[in-house]
Amino acid sequence: MGENDRQAVLMSGNEACVEGALLAGIRFFAGYPITPSTEIAEGLAKRLPRYGGKFIQMEDEIASMAAVVGASLAGAKAMTATSGPGFSLKQENIGFAAMAEVPCVVVNVQRFGPSTGLPTSPAQGDIMQARWGTHGDHPVIALMPASVQECLTLTVEAFNLAEEYRTPVILLMDEVVGHMREGILLPRKEEIVLKERKKPTVPPEEYLPYKADPDGIPPMANFGDGYRYHVTGLVHDETGFPRGRGIDGDRLVRRLVNKVKDNFVPMVEEYLTEDAEIAVVACGSVARSAKRAVDLGREQGIKVGLVRPISIWPFPEKVIRDLAEKVKAFVVPEMNLGQVVLEVERCACGKAGVYGLNRIDAELITPDEILTKIQEVK
Repeated sequence: MGENDRQAVLMSGNEACVEGALLAGIRFFAGYPITPSTEIAEGLAKRLPRYGGKFIQMEDEIASMAAVVGASLAGAKAMTATSGPGFSLKQENIGFAAMAEVPCVVVNVQRFGPSTGLPTSPAQGDIMQARWGTHGDHPVIALMPASVQECLTLTVEAFNLAEEYRTPVILLMDEVVGHMREGILLPRKEEIVLKERKKPTVPPEEYLPYKADPDGIPPMANFGDGYRYHVTGLVHDETGFPRGRGIDGDRLVRRLVNKVKDNFVPMVEEYLTEDAEIAVVACGSVARSAKRAVDLGREQGIKVGLVRPISIWPFPEKVIRDLAEKVKAFVVPEMNLGQVVLEVERCACGKAGVYGLNRIDAELITPDEILTKIQEVK
């Protein structure tokens, strides 16, 4: 192997997430073991100290999320990983991080639920929770990998987006992607593009911690660098101190939402959609089955294509709206009772039929099942 060749390795999705976090510059992890994400905590417990980072197993998921917020305020790139009930427990502090504009990464390896459910079995039931899990209007970026390679690259991207937008970013994996093993290529260091949070350009006495730049994102000083400021989950003004008026809440929350809405371009893969009459919309591990179903449909002469949201939030609304002008139907397979299908229906605006395909028996939807649905609606 030449010195410029990338190293090929066999990894699981969870192991690739660890590798991506280390490449992104993670320096703090707080978490609690929970199937099927535990390998992420195990991997970082072993490797993070070698990079000068800190790993802490907390007493629960609430404390884990709180510790991640604190570490990020002190300047560390910070992450936690969980699943199912743990993701539910983190929601209050995810909302705090969104309100206080604290960059961090939250990995949720989805499993069957609700409650304890089937801890080792796959599902995609947390898609809407990733968007609306914490209360109130708030910014959300959630990425859904469909391969082990993407578990690495999208972990790096999650850190970059968190730092760039000063917001929590959710890596919404699922058990199939987290536990399957594939050969992947480790990127060379020079191939990795890392983004850092904006730092203030004014002296401490002039610093307003929540005075936004024109892009809606304020520069962020690290605690310990000589900048002292107040952090709260209450509605606050540019100084960081609470303000109790409704107009202040309106101004703040609109900026929080719009800094993502106005700047972030949804990430999406389109496959054979140029002449498609039917579009399959699938994400995560289900997209792998969907891609095979599209190929089988093409072999039968059916003009079918695939739309795979990579950033499930913000949802790729424009792609769906544009396709609704051309296709006659959307097929939406997902391992839940219908979550992405609702977004497709909303964006299609009645211009194309929308047909869900749902499976919640702890098994991955197969290509043949998707193909059968395609044949039904063609």
